[in-house]
Amino acid sequence: MNIPIHSENIVQTVGALEQYIRRPLPDAEIIRQLAKKHPMRITHYYLDLIDWDDPKDPIRKIAIPSLGERKLSGAFDTSGEQVHTKFRGFQHKYRQTVLILTTNRCAVYCRHCFRKRLVGLVDDEVVVDWERVVAYLRAHREVTNVLLSGGDPLVLETDHLEDILRRLARIPHLRYVRIGSRIPVVLPDRILNDDPLHEAFRAFAAGGKQLYVTTQFNHPRELTSASIRSVKRLQEDGVIVNNQTVLLKGVNDCPSVMAELQAALARAGVIPYYVFQCRPVTTVMDEFQVPLHDACQLIDEARKQLDGLSKRFRFVMSHLTGKIEILGWSDGGIYAKYHQTNRPSLHNKLFHKRLGKDVGWLDLGG
Repeated sequence: MNIPIHSENIVQTVGALEQYIRRPLPDAEIIRQLAKKHPMRITHYYLDLIDWDDPKDPIRKIAIPSLGERKLSGAFDTSGEQVHTKFRGFQHKYRQTVLILTTNRCAVYCRHCFRKRLVGLVDDEVVVDWERVVAYLRAHREVTNVLLSGGDPLVLETDHLEDILRRLARIPHLRYVRIGSRIPVVLPDRILNDDPLHEAFRAFAAGGKQLYVTTQFNHPRELTSASIRSVKRLQEDGVIVNNQTVLLKGVNDCPSVMAELQAALARAGVIPYYVFQCRPVTTVMDEFQVPLHDACQLIDEARKQLDGLSKRFRFVMSHLTGKIEILGWSDGGIYAKYHQTNRPSLHNKLFHKRLGKDVGWLDLGG
């Protein structure tokens, strides 16, 4: 990056963490062992949001390994990413949308990440052949949009990101490009202090295509003055900023917290887009997933506290069979509707699924 993520501004070991917060951690050995399997990486900015006197601090739970990660229930690919990979780093699951894995790195390695199989570990799923990407997109005129994901695309060097956007801008039938990023949440200075990044965004917009940045704010405390300024800076470039929240046990599984978050997003000019049911990922499911019965009640109670703009998000599940909107709990289970799918028989299908009250995911037979 033009404004690099300097190693001295990143914590990646227990020793560096204890040195930065100036106190020993009673669970240091657990953290150390867990970080060997799924690396720990945290910016100083994000560490400063943690209340270290509160062992249940929600920001801490997002960023610091915890004992629950020892549980291995679940799977590492819960949404069929491997099945829909056309070539390395390039997924085409839904007709109009392709997803490109641009990197396996992030500024902060969130403990609830659904790509823990690769983030901070291996890069064999990251795109390498951009000529092939462009050729595929030109041959598939049904594709209207591209989602750049990872890892976090905004950790890439600015000139690399500019090159990607320039290639995509030349494809006539693309209407918009989305960048999925936690950078506004965990390292807003990367946006606030990198003028070439904004020049690249404005140049892309000048070509007549819309650029979106999809953030992931999961708790009201993440909406700091710096993060809000970074959002405003993006908006000045013509970027539309929306947000996908993940429902996380111990972080935002309280109606008042969820309502406060969505209201704060709307107040900051960020579009509340999705609230995702946490996926049943290995090392994640037991520690972070909320049962669907409780989740439906929580979302209903949160919506009661919100006005029209702040409750326009959809509560969804990114399932192997497609993106499913969860409408609510009644008659011993959930009512749901397919929001997006590549299976013609499931398009817009409304269904009811009886469930136990402790179930957190849908078994629909793949």
